[in-house]
Amino acid sequence: MARKCDVCGKTPRTGHLISHSHIRSKRVFAPNIQRVRAIVDGSPVRIYVCTRCLRSGKVVRAV
Repeated sequence: MARKCDVCGKTPRTGHLISHSHIRSKRVFAPNIQRVRAIVDGSPVRIYVCTRCLRSGKVVRAV
């Protein structure tokens, strides 16, 4: 599955997982990407979209 939103361009970000003893290890913050049918240039197309773009109405879903 694609790891990038086709609308906003959101990609995975890296950071640290910090334990109770404050030992840090690398981790990945991956966006919640969904494959949806959306209207692009008047025709339905399957695209990868993050849930924030879906919720905010930046994507018009094809029914």
